[in-house]
Amino acid sequence: MDHSRVPVLEALEEFRRRGDVVFGPPGHKQGRGADPRVAEIVGLDVFRSDVLSLNGLDDRRQSQGVLSQAQDLMADAVGAEQTFFSTCGSSLSVKTAMLAVAGPGEKLLLSRNAHKSVIAAVVVNGVEPIWVHPKFDTERHLAHPPEPDDVRRRLQEHPDAKGMLLITPTEWGACADIAGVARACHEFDVPLIVDEAWGAHLPFHPELPAWGMDAQADLVVTSVHKMGGAIEQSSVFHLQYDRVSPEVLKQREDLLGTTSASSLVYATLDGWRRQMVEQGHTLLDAALHRAERVRSAAGDLPGLRPMGREAVKEGFAAELDPLKIVIDVRELGITGMQAAEWLRTHCHVDVGGSDSCRISASVTHADDDETEKVLLDALRALTRGAGSIEKQPPVRLPAPSALELEQAMLPREAFFAAVEHVPAERAAGRIAAETVSPYPPGVPVVVPGEVITDEVLDYLRSGVEHGVLIPDAADPSVQTLRVVARD
Repeated sequence: MDHSRVPVLEALEEFRRRGDVVFGPPGHKQGRGADPRVAEIVGLDVFRSDVLSLNGLDDRRQSQGVLSQAQDLMADAVGAEQTFFSTCGSSLSVKTAMLAVAGPGEKLLLSRNAHKSVIAAVVVNGVEPIWVHPKFDTERHLAHPPEPDDVRRRLQEHPDAKGMLLITPTEWGACADIAGVARACHEFDVPLIVDEAWGAHLPFHPELPAWGMDAQADLVVTSVHKMGGAIEQSSVFHLQYDRVSPEVLKQREDLLGTTSASSLVYATLDGWRRQMVEQGHTLLDAALHRAERVRSAAGDLPGLRPMGREAVKEGFAAELDPLKIVIDVRELGITGMQAAEWLRTHCHVDVGGSDSCRISASVTHADDDETEKVLLDALRALTRGAGSIEKQPPVRLPAPSALELEQAMLPREAFFAAVEHVPAERAAGRIAAETVSPYPPGVPVVVPGEVITDEVLDYLRSGVEHGVLIPDAADPSVQTLRVVARD
C-alpha cells in the first residue's frame, strides 16, 4: 500500500481548498465563532481542523472512503487484518473490546492489575470477572503481568470463559509473554484481548518488546496518544483471525462510542501512521539510545535505582519497554509522589507516573538532546534537594496476598445494589459497592463486590495521609466507604 498517502489529512486539506461554508456542527464554524481569547491560546488552526466526517471530510454517503482508507493503511502498517479508529480513548475502547467477546453474565478472564477503566467495563458490560492475579515483586512492591500457566490454570477451572484480557505493557513498562498467553487461550479456542494502551510504538522497531498482533493476540487496543504521535483520546482497535467478529466489534463500538467523532483525532492518527512507516525505525532508534543514556546516568546518581533488565526473569516481567524510565526513589527518603511534586515545583518537569516507591518518565521519538538534558538536570537536582522535602507519614504497603480480596458479589450487582456509607473503622468484612483506586496509576485496590479487609483499609488510609489521591471513591479521604447495604 502507498503509505505516503494520508486520506484524512488530504480530505481536510481539500475541505479547506474548496472553502466549504458549513451550516451544521460544529457551532464555531471552523473558528469563525471562536472567542479570540481562546484562539490566542490554543491556536485558530485547532478550530479550522475541527470538521465533521460526514458532509465535511467526506460526503453524506461516505463515497470517498476517507476513514476506511486510513484504517486500511493503519492495519497494513502494523500487520493487522483489520483496524478501527476510536476517538474516545482506550478507556472506552477496552469496554468495547470486552463486550465484543463476552456479554452480560458471561465469564471473562481479567488481569487483576487492570486499570480502573477495565473495572468500569465489568460493571457496565455485566460480565463475570475471573481474576488472574499478577506476579508480585515484593522488593519493588510492583505487579507484573500474569504468566501463561496462570491463564491456562484459570481456563481449566472455568472452561465456559469466553476469553482473556491481558494488560501489557503495564504503567511501569513490564511486558507479558503475549505469545505464551495467546497459546494458552487458543488451546481452549477463546480469544486473547490485549490492552496495549502503552504499546503504540512497539510494531515499529525490532529492539522493542513483541506487540500483540505479532504475538498471535486476536484483538489489540492501543492508545496512540500515550507513546505515539496522535492527540489525546486517540485509540485504535487491531483485529486478526476469526475468534472476534469484526461485525460484532463494530456494533459494540457503535453502541458505546460517540456519534461526534473528532477529525483532529482521525487526522493525527493518520499522520502518525505515515510518520512511523516512513521514519519510525530511525526515530525510535534514536529514542532507544537516548533512554539508555538517561537510565545509565540516573543509575549513577545517589539514591536513585532505575529498573532494568534484572526485572526480566521467571515470575516477573517477560520483557521491559526500554523507553519507560522507571526509577525507585525510596533511598532518598521520599516517595515517588513527593518526588513528582518536587520536580514539578522546582524544575518544571512533569513525570509520567508516580507512586509510593517510584517515578516514571516516558522517552519517545519526540524527545531531543534538550529534553534529555532537562530530565537529567532535574534528577540531579532532586538528589541534592531530597533532604529538604518534608517527611510525610509512611504508606503502609500490604503484603501481596492481602491485595487478593474475596469476590463475594458480581461487580455490577454490588455497584447497583442498595448501599450505605460506613465509617472506615467499621468497613472491614463489608462488601464494597464502589471502586477505590489510588491514582496514578489507577489500578483499583478495591473493586465492587470484593470484601474489604483491615489490611487494605490500613494501606488506603495511610496512603491518603501521605498524599495519595483516590478520586473515584465516594469519599476520597476514605474516612467512610460505600458498601452494600445489609438486609
